[in-house]
Amino acid sequence: MKTLVLFYSTYGHVWKLAEAVAEGAREIAGNEVVVKRVPETLPKEVLDKTGATGAQQAFAHVPVVTPDELKDYDAIIFGTPTRYGNLCGQMQSFMDSTGGLWATGALVGKVGGAFVSTATQHGGQEETLRNFHTELLHHGFIIVGLPYAWQGQMGHDVVTGGTPYGASTVAGGQGERQPSANELEGARFQGRHTAEIAKKVSGK
Repeated sequence: MKTLVLFYSTYGHVWKLAEAVAEGAREIAGNEVVVKRVPETLPKEVLDKTGATGAQQAFAHVPVVTPDELKDYDAIIFGTPTRYGNLCGQMQSFMDSTGGLWATGALVGKVGGAFVSTATQHGGQEETLRNFHTELLHHGFIIVGLPYAWQGQMGHDVVTGGTPYGASTVAGGQGERQPSANELEGARFQGRHTAEIAKKVSGK
């Protein structure tokens, strides 16, 4: 069985969640887990001006995916920053490039899910995840979220991400907050849970 964790990250928050998702997915025996990123679409001068160039060096070693690769995986878990309640432009551009896969039904029956990062607690995490799920449903994915079996999303004593639709983190207005131990555990749970479902579905 093969699982792809596919992400876009501006300052590294989503990348850290992606690594945790991959850790969880690797706990399932016989599961080959690959982490990749989608292509950057912003020009270098914009990345320089926003401070993203330096931050992205931390995960520059992660290979860039091509749309045709998606059909090689049994499960795909997507990570994106949220932009006004939607996928970021880079991830949306990549999803827009998968029309050929949609036309042939190449992704029908695969298991998928999503995870996100927002600047604020109420910055559109659930809206972005639900919007991502809509796109995955158009491709025929079987959607897996982050069930309440993961109790880390039940508390309210500290600031934390985590929704039944997928793992998440709160980055802060200037990106100053890094994913917490609880948020990373939620991401690991989602990766493990998605891989468990994919193993049952694929029979591998």
